[in-house]
Amino acid sequence: MRIFWILGLVLILASCKTTSKTSSSASSYANYQENLTASLPVYPDYRAQMSSKSSFESAESTEAIDEQLDQIQASLVSKNKSEPYFNGYSVLVYSGIDRNKAFKTRDDLTMNFPDLTPQMQYEQPRYLVKVGKYAHKIEAQKSFAEVKTQFPTARIIQDRFQREEFKTLNELNQEDVEGQN
Repeated sequence: MRIFWILGLVLILASCKTTSKTSSSASSYANYQENLTASLPVYPDYRAQMSSKSSFESAESTEAIDEQLDQIQASLVSKNKSEPYFNGYSVLVYSGIDRNKAFKTRDDLTMNFPDLTPQMQYEQPRYLVKVGKYAHKIEAQKSFAEVKTQFPTARIIQDRFQREEFKTLNELNQEDVEGQN
């Protein structure tokens, strides 16, 4: 038992050994050097660029770009006119399979809101009663707020519309086909 006490005391004294102070002062790092130029980003001299741009911009800034903008706008308009359909929004008032309810909803819309023209579509197997053709969702908000008072299930949906120019062409083509039969 005494051996255990002696052994324990030796272990305690050995673990409590004093640590020696390390001599690290600022003077020991006075000669330290590290080259980080390879890892640093390189930025161009902005003063040289600004002086070269100012002389370049002063010569070109007097010309207007109105002609270029007009050309771009004309190309966008012609591209949009060549498309037969455009994406937009409408207010969906009724969607269901009950035909009589769809007709009643359409009639109620024309009676309560004479300024709105409801359109009824049949997409098998359901009937859709919609109001308006709007290019942007914010435009549909006014009609939606009006309709929502009488029809609480109404909502704004994304829709695809045929352009008026293409409707007249399609109607003429259909009349020609009907005349041939």
